[in-house]
Amino acid sequence: MAGERRFRGPIDLHTHSSVSDGTETPAQLVRAAADAGIGTMALTDHDSTAGWFEAAATARTMGINLIPGMEFSTRVSFASVHLLAYLFDPSDAGIVAETSRVRQARLVRAEQMVERIGADYALTWEDVLAQTTPDATVGRPHIADALVARGLALTRSEAFAGILHWDAGYYQPHYAPDPLRAIELVRAAGGVPVIAHPATRGVQDVIPEARLKRLVEAGLFGLELEHRENKPAAKARLYELAAKYGLFVTGSSDYHGAGKPNRLGENTTAPEVLEALIAQGTGSEPVFG
Repeated sequence: MAGERRFRGPIDLHTHSSVSDGTETPAQLVRAAADAGIGTMALTDHDSTAGWFEAAATARTMGINLIPGMEFSTRVSFASVHLLAYLFDPSDAGIVAETSRVRQARLVRAEQMVERIGADYALTWEDVLAQTTPDATVGRPHIADALVARGLALTRSEAFAGILHWDAGYYQPHYAPDPLRAIELVRAAGGVPVIAHPATRGVQDVIPEARLKRLVEAGLFGLELEHRENKPAAKARLYELAAKYGLFVTGSSDYHGAGKPNRLGENTTAPEVLEALIAQGTGSEPVFG
């Protein structure tokens, strides 16, 4: 692959900065990855590429390789499906329009949820904004941080398990495209799509084979199966389907800084998978530190 002589592992292809719901700036995130011994990382903030430039500049100074990416929000009925998109053109008109729509929907959803929560708890929209950074993709993690700051939860995880849980009465979905449409957009922008943590709901909720086949035909590259939230039986079934349909398997941390217990490099991707991914990505270039 291009730049192979400068390639380094371990490879962590799913991390978040404060541009979305991580707790570290893109520069701080890259430095944390370098300190953790990561050789190649991907920045995959939710529905945003705003951190790419800062992360790339820091990667060059820290001697770490960076794969520009994004975690694209998609939806099947009421179920959220996250699509990791790598090496696409961030200026592509289709991507820009759709992610702008998703971010606006996330913002409206967050405001409505805070209004509902505020009827029962001492929480305001200003509390949530205080937990964000400029141009951040505002979402439930910022509401969770506001709940923690208000003393209404001890940690972000506790907030998600309690007040922000879907059955607590405050949750509501937001607009997101179908995964098939998102894959088409990513491929049209020269990118490479991978379904993030697809085995979190158990084997009974594994993506139906017929639907997976349609996603493969649309250009799906792989499945993120080595992830702490994937359940064993569901992961085993998806390994079978990945082999059947020629899908690559990735592994990642889904690191959010202090926002989640996930640690950098706790799951990684094989070098040959990264080579195949880079070979298919034509919308943007890897950054070699």
